[in-house]
Amino acid sequence: MATKKQRKAKALKEKKRRQNLKLFILSLIVLVGVGFLVFLFISLFEYIYPPTTGEGERVKKEKYKVELYFSDSNERFLVPEDRYIWKEKKMEDQIKELVTTLIGGSTTGLVGTFPEGTKVKDVTIKDGSASISFNRTLVDLHPGGSASEMMTIYSLTNTITRNMPQVKSVKILVEGKEIETIKGHIDTRNPFTANMELIVRTSK
Repeated sequence: MATKKQRKAKALKEKKRRQNLKLFILSLIVLVGVGFLVFLFISLFEYIYPPTTGEGERVKKEKYKVELYFSDSNERFLVPEDRYIWKEKKMEDQIKELVTTLIGGSTTGLVGTFPEGTKVKDVTIKDGSASISFNRTLVDLHPGGSASEMMTIYSLTNTITRNMPQVKSVKILVEGKEIETIKGHIDTRNPFTANMELIVRTSK
């Protein structure tokens, strides 16, 4: 049988255990509460101040309809194809988006006019003329031939000038420098203007 002293020690031990348990539960509640408040603050901050760069920006952008020009199977005419592209704030970025989509090729079976791997490196606009700088793939892997070169030049020029009325002419650069020709058939030292006679519209 436990003595009075033993019973008292046991009671104190039990009391201390209950106090520790209450303190642990209280700490846990406070920790959960603080975590919830931090999560709420972060969510509210992102809602009020949404991201302005990277993927966050792209989610907020709109798409709009443009008309791209690809070659027919005989490389004689340019055929329009309706597409939707991202709407950019700066004209240079809009032209880059437009040309990058053109380089990516047709979705309706028309013939692409740029070698695979061609990329837009830079776009500048001055006095209504857009200078488009490509990587060397444009000239290194281009199939050549006057018809093929013409399709490349005017699919680019017509696509830009038809969709960007502020641009009246297009100059082709490679690695930021002027080139005499893409593959030896057409002089590319001067800017090109649209050639509407090359466009043929197919019945849908």
